[in-house]
Amino acid sequence: MAEVDPEVEYTATHQWVRRLPGNSARIGVSDFAQEELGDIISLSLPAVGAEIVAGEPFGEVESTKSVAEVYAPVSGVVAAVNGLLADSPEVVNDDPYGDGWLITVDVRPGETKLLGAQDYRTSTEG
Repeated sequence: MAEVDPEVEYTATHQWVRRLPGNSARIGVSDFAQEELGDIISLSLPAVGAEIVAGEPFGEVESTKSVAEVYAPVSGVVAAVNGLLADSPEVVNDDPYGDGWLITVDVRPGETKLLGAQDYRTSTEG
């Protein structure tokens, strides 16, 4: 069974959001998503300063099984990209809620529908 981190919020498309001080948030893919994808071999992520829009794709994850788009759970401007993943994309498989984060975003105010850990767990068990 996939790990569900109770400290983050989730989307139905299996991204997670960890709120940081101020208006920042760290974004990654859930343990469930990385298990479904299989061994991740490369990522395509936006550059610092790029604008992302909630519900729209902002990058791609390529695995040994497929290529999947990564959807923005919130809108904002990319403040940081996880440089560790350029040479070691498998970190997303090894530590999806820790060192395997994808980007940090300065979040634009607005309503975003995210799931709590229990609701997300329920959605992945069905």
